[in-house]
Amino acid sequence: MATEKRYRRPGRTTLALCAALACAACAWRAQTPLPQPATAYVSGETGGIAVIDLGRLEITRTLDTGGKGPRGIGISADGRYLLAANKGTSDLSVIDTRDGQLVRRIPIGKNPEFVRVSGGQAFVTYEPGERNGPPGAEPAPEAGKPAKAGDDAPVPAEIAVIDLKDWRVTRAIPSGLETEGIEFSPDARLLLVTNEGDDTVSVYERASGRRLNLLKTPPGSRPRGIKVSPDGRRYIVTLESANAFLVLDAADYRILRTVPTRAGPYGVAFDRAGERLFVAASRADTIQVFDAGSYENIANIATGKRCWHFSFTPDDARLLIACGRSNAVYVVDARSYQPLREIAGVALSWGIVTYPKSPGTLDAP
Repeated sequence: MATEKRYRRPGRTTLALCAALACAACAWRAQTPLPQPATAYVSGETGGIAVIDLGRLEITRTLDTGGKGPRGIGISADGRYLLAANKGTSDLSVIDTRDGQLVRRIPIGKNPEFVRVSGGQAFVTYEPGERNGPPGAEPAPEAGKPAKAGDDAPVPAEIAVIDLKDWRVTRAIPSGLETEGIEFSPDARLLLVTNEGDDTVSVYERASGRRLNLLKTPPGSRPRGIKVSPDGRRYIVTLESANAFLVLDAADYRILRTVPTRAGPYGVAFDRAGERLFVAASRADTIQVFDAGSYENIANIATGKRCWHFSFTPDDARLLIACGRSNAVYVVDARSYQPLREIAGVALSWGIVTYPKSPGTLDAP
């Protein structure tokens, strides 16, 4: 026999509770970033940041950084904030990706270039010249004396560390000459940077900024790109002027191998599985693909001019290559290496990142 359930009219307390819960849900939805389609962001040195819809492979808009000469870019873990280093105005722009609005500009110092975002921090390379770091920065323990006016000695670069909660520069880490690439150890405790001006790789304790090690590469080799392998056992360092890359043991930084490349290697990244290594041989207009175990050169992808940085798409199916002197982004199949599309309209394209985050020269998932 079926049991009949009687309808009971809700009381005032029940109605009030439902209303409160509904309001709370609305507030939660309002504070939660809206979901985004798979998107690529490409910096153009003479323009802004091109936004590419990765479903259509088309530029949908261009974001204004408010500064001049955006180069290095990075994106926060939740995809909400895009960061761009502006060479011409010596600052870092923060853009809300939900509406494309400029949130703030953070003074950095002369010639900011490379940006890496890790956890709740951003790391930006710059060349202070006669300035002793960015405004508000606390020098690292062994910070040297600032250059004096008229001093012809080269001034080392520095790395500004920015807290992404309050957008404050918390530290300026003194580095080598012309610091280029930035990478982190697998446990995120160490910071490694390449210094092309003095042919070194510096290793720092991330929390304190204290330098732990200084690795010398061959004189005149100009180390630029650096990437840790997905298994955390090796670092790859590209040597632009030596036309080669180094394989370093991640435990003790010994050089395990030196592998020849085509001319001008810079950007470097592993695929997500760690099976293949991709190197941008920028002066040869080529992306070279190497077996990540044997370092055999297994493919060479023809590209445009001055292609320094690249990224996989979030589904790992395609490779997006920023080619500055071609004013375009080249799209190739990440398995067959066949060209798929050339996306024009990004003047002097420099850096590229995606959201959701993907393996690439400027980011990691």
